[in-house]
Amino acid sequence: MRYFASILLIMYSHLAVSAQDRSIFDSLYYRAEIQATLSSGDHTPLWLNANKYGLSSLKTSNGFVRAALQRPLSADDGRKWGLGYGVDLVVAAGFTSTFVVQQAYVEGRWLKGVLTVGAKEQPMELKNQELSTGSQTLGINARPVPQVRLALPDYWSIPGTRNWLALKGHIAYGITTDDKWQQDFAAPYTKRTENTLYHSKAGYLKIGPGRFTAELGLEMASQFGGRSYREMEGGNWMWTDNEKGLKAFWHALVPGGSEVGEGMYGNAGGNHLGSWVARLNYEADAFAISTYVDHFFEDQSAMFQLDYDGYGTGDEWNSKKDSRYLLYDFKDMLLGAELKLKRFCWLNDIVVEYLYSKYQSGPVYHDRTPAYSDHIGGDDNYYNNYVYTGWQHWGQVMGNPLYRSPLYNEDGTIRVANNRMVAWHLGLSGDPLPTLHYRLLTTYQTGLGTYDDPFTSPQYNFSLLAELFWQLRHGWILRGALGMDQGKLLGDNYGAQLSIVKSGIFAK
Repeated sequence: MRYFASILLIMYSHLAVSAQDRSIFDSLYYRAEIQATLSSGDHTPLWLNANKYGLSSLKTSNGFVRAALQRPLSADDGRKWGLGYGVDLVVAAGFTSTFVVQQAYVEGRWLKGVLTVGAKEQPMELKNQELSTGSQTLGINARPVPQVRLALPDYWSIPGTRNWLALKGHIAYGITTDDKWQQDFAAPYTKRTENTLYHSKAGYLKIGPGRFTAELGLEMASQFGGRSYREMEGGNWMWTDNEKGLKAFWHALVPGGSEVGEGMYGNAGGNHLGSWVARLNYEADAFAISTYVDHFFEDQSAMFQLDYDGYGTGDEWNSKKDSRYLLYDFKDMLLGAELKLKRFCWLNDIVVEYLYSKYQSGPVYHDRTPAYSDHIGGDDNYYNNYVYTGWQHWGQVMGNPLYRSPLYNEDGTIRVANNRMVAWHLGLSGDPLPTLHYRLLTTYQTGLGTYDDPFTSPQYNFSLLAELFWQLRHGWILRGALGMDQGKLLGDNYGAQLSIVKSGIFAK
């Protein structure tokens, strides 16, 4: 609460300084929402729960009342500077917490650069927000992490390139807020963390100003700092203070250092992960078509598909002697295609995706020893980490929700129990009437567990979502959705979700 009080104080100071300029209250947007979800089975169906910025629950009966007040930066378009702010509060039933500060932030823009302080829902890049399964690194499945974020959110054309090259990206540092949830959820003799710090960065290059364009990018993130706990026999806790200070922040930005106690096998302090992303686009008068790829990695070897393996033998087992490298297969990735039909309202957007994550640099990890000096960097164990609780926040993975979130674990372990999978996904949307919008999602997934803890046999899952948005008069929206899961991976679940939303502008 001290953090959010600071955010509100910053917001108030900005408003007070500019009190004579009433334009800072222009476009003050309000939104109120009430939602209820009822399901049968073990859990809320996948697509009634996933990719909602963590504002969701697996419990079969849940709901919330939500109120938000926001001023978008776009209100100051046309000016060199801009001011935005927002508070988004939720009172929930059947969630991981009863009172949720979903968003609380203030942000300022000067020319193209934007500085955001606080917790804010940030969209995915290079993917459809409504129809995609989600980005593998910087997704929209978990609660926003409070952070300080410096961004170039829109493409900036590089001078002298005649609009052929443009850049955008961001860099951010923050701190996670799920310490109490981890204490309550973690079973005896399992790990949890406190005061874990967060870092993310991304850069994207756009090529081409015409009908054909290409977008290339790199997304990276890390968890670092804080304290890692593990309960021992007798109820005693063993903890490790992870790297602190400016070195920890630097090693989050540029991977380096080592975990406490790693010794000669030190690689990098913190949990590092990321994705190479790319998207090819063609824009026609009647349609637009795109293809994209998201290649996920958990370490340097998977990032570059290359690993050093030229150590000597005998007394030189730990010395780099030869120019010898291991080349890994380029298998794990999310492949997607999107077709937008501009003149066909009944079906105007189609997304198809294929996700493969079975390889993970192979099943074997072996680091050099006096007996065997070869280094093989397999068993990447996506979204998991032996020091931190993995790429999750409040029990939901911060990437793609087809990696089964820790909230599903009945044994109280904070880990992703299924990260080796193959999945096919189809998303459709349209506007059959000016006031009526729909979307359909269907996903088929085969899960194998993890290399360290594989399922005894493949587990399958089929998930479906059918959702309608009805725009009523005076800012009212009625949303209804039906969802289902079938299969051993997530269980047989059937659910319905109803939302009523009222939004509008306070002042112009």
